[in-house]
Amino acid sequence: MISTVLARRYAKALFAAGKEEDKLQAFNETLQALNEFLKANPDIEAALESPVVGLDVKQEIVEELIKAAGVEKTMANFLRILVQNNRIHYLGLIADAYQELMDEEMGIVRAKVITAVPLKKDLQKKMQKAFSELTGKQVVLEAFEDPDIIGGVIAKVGDKVWDGSIKSQLEGFKESIGRGEIG
Repeated sequence: MISTVLARRYAKALFAAGKEEDKLQAFNETLQALNEFLKANPDIEAALESPVVGLDVKQEIVEELIKAAGVEKTMANFLRILVQNNRIHYLGLIADAYQELMDEEMGIVRAKVITAVPLKKDLQKKMQKAFSELTGKQVVLEAFEDPDIIGGVIAKVGDKVWDGSIKSQLEGFKESIGRGEIG
């Protein structure tokens, strides 16, 4: 996806500036906060993303955001560049890419665990420990519920996926029957 490639390029540029200025975490916090603000204010987000809204209006919106959030100089310039280059609508993707770069820098890998019912905290901690041992990195685990998987667990750690859901197993069984492999 070209948008992901562009977002990663912008995130790398901001990351390099953050590293140089020793503001990696501050830039990340600002990006995440702005991204959350835009998600919580869909009218503002829509205006920034709209091809109908003029560049001057988008610049005014971003200047107000910069003032309201107390954004420091380098980050403010970064946001202005995004508007000028008509890339402000990639802010969410840039924030995600920047977070990935931060995780790499800090030796963190994110794990997403999906279960049909809420996962108890003690089991989350056990899974987090197992994934840490498996990857050799610090793991930040996020647990989600999806009743559609019926039961079992789907785990996504970095770019690896383990699908032990009952839904997946039933689909595999169905395909095997269709091929005449069950006997």
